Formats: sequence, C-alpha cells, structure tokens
Amino acid sequence: MTVTLNAAIDRTLSVPNFQLGQRHRASQGLTLAGGKGINVARALKRLDVPVVATGLAGGRTGTRIVEELTSEAILNDFVRIADESRTSTAVVDPTTATYTEINEWGPHVEAEELAMLLEKISYLARGADMVVFSGTLPRGVEDSFYAEAIRDLNRRQVPSVLDSEGTPLRLGVEAEPFLVTPNQREAEGLVGQEFRDDEDYLMGVDRIGEMGARNVLVTSELRSFGLFREDRKRLRFRAVAPQVEPVSGVGSGDVLLAAFLAARKAGKALDDSLRAAVAAGAASTLEVGAGRFDPREASRLQGAVDVRELEPVTT
Repeated sequence: MTVTLNAAIDRTLSVPNFQLGQRHRASQGLTLAGGKGINVARALKRLDVPVVATGLAGGRTGTRIVEELTSEAILNDFVRIADESRTSTAVVDPTTATYTEINEWGPHVEAEELAMLLEKISYLARGADMVVFSGTLPRGVEDSFYAEAIRDLNRRQVPSVLDSEGTPLRLGVEAEPFLVTPNQREAEGLVGQEFRDDEDYLMGVDRIGEMGARNVLVTSELRSFGLFREDRKRLRFRAVAPQVEPVSGVGSGDVLLAAFLAARKAGKALDDSLRAAVAAGAASTLEVGAGRFDPREASRLQGAVDVRELEPVTT
C-alpha cells in the first residue's frame, strides 16, 4: 500500500532548447496522476506487484487524480476532501537533459478529513505486507503525522517505508520505520552535513540508522548507499548506476524504491535487489513521466550496475 497525502495532477512538457523569458511550444505533453506515493504505486504495478494507492484527493483535480489512476488500472481508495488538490508542472529539455519543476503547495486539510485518512490507512493496512509513506505534507497536517502513523503500524507489526524531507522526515525516522529512502539532498538535511565522497555517504546512512530507521537507502543520480540489518549484522552496500543518456529524472527515485521493494518481496538477496532497483531507476530516466519505465530496459541495465558490499559491522 502507498500513501500520498499531497497527491497531484502532474503535467510534463517536453520543450527543446528551453530558455527562461522566451516563448516556446512543447513538442510533447503528458498528464498523469502524481505525487511520490502514486509514482511508487505506478512502478509497482509495472512490476506486477499488487498495490493499493490511498491518500487525500480534493475538488475537480482530485476527481481527475482518481480517474487517471483508474484508467491505469491502479487500485485506489482515496479520502475525498473539500479543498482542491494541487497541479504540478515539469518542463523537460531533451537537448540538455534538464528539467524544471513548478509544484503548488497543495490543499488545506481539516482535522476530520485527516482522521478519515488515518481510519482508512488502519483498515487497508490489515491486508498489507508493507505501507509506503511518500512525499510532502499538505497544509493543515502536523509535521508529526508520519511519525504517529508509523508508530501505530509498528504496534500492529506492519512494516513501513518513509520517503519525505525536513522535519516530517526527521520525526518519522525517530519513529523507527522499517526502511527510510531519502535522496542525497534530503539525507544531507537530515544529518546536517554535505556528502562529497563515499565516506560521507557511509557516515550519513550510519547516522540515520542511529536515529531510528532499521534500514536506510540513500539515493543519488550516480550512486546509492544502503545500510541493512540482517542476521544480527549491519550490512552496508554501494551501488553505482549505469551510464545512460537521461531524458528526465523526475520520479526516478520512486521507481528505484518500488523496484527494491518488489525484488525483496520476490525473495532476492540484498545485492540483487539493489542491482534491480538502481537499474530500474536508471531506466526511468529514459522516459517522460514519473513512475514510468520499461521493465525490459531495466533488466538489460542490471548487468551494468556495480554493487559492492562494504565493511559489515556485527551488532
């Protein structure tokens, strides 16, 4: 199950030779239901992993979010709210492999609407192997929302995954989720230090693990680092992504997370799971639209992913 509080309609426009202050015509346009949790659900669907997407959806935009998910055959069960869900726009320049994102703040959420979502999460979690909380929190939602939801799931022995930023991420990590998956910038903000080399990344994953997360996966465009607890050991890995010519990096981290979860669910070893995850993330950069990728391309790229286990530490 994936949870997206700040769901959106994502518009992606391809604009060759994009320049600020100039008039352009998009060569291609794509509209999808979006938000990090929805992106994860879309990728899991492509990997044939059963998934239910839930969260908050409001107004005409919220109706369209649900319609878009239904058209993609992604099972969903959203709480309808009074305020309007957000629209986000990404401008992709295929000539320079750059993109510019413009994201609205999102709706204001009332206390009773949030209570309805918590009830829905509690109900859906009964049949879930794992619950993924992803993305920013909309207005009216306390920074402690993820932390409180994670603690509730821990009491019921339902593993949780957290991908957020800022204070909601910090409080959520302290609630001891099964896995936390920040990108480099989010992880740097969490530990208060920039990552310049492998030692900095390893310090970062260790520090986040000490803060409460059982497992940690920090992602970036070129390499990812993981800390995993298995058989009374802390296992640390580095995975270097294959070289590709990206079209758009929007949502690649969400695809990486989905592929990692899918591989672990299938019983694959940690190194093979990381290899599959990083390859899927790289494959997603070859397409426009968050959460979209070709599983066949991801399989082809797996052989070019360099995964290495680093110094294990017994606990």
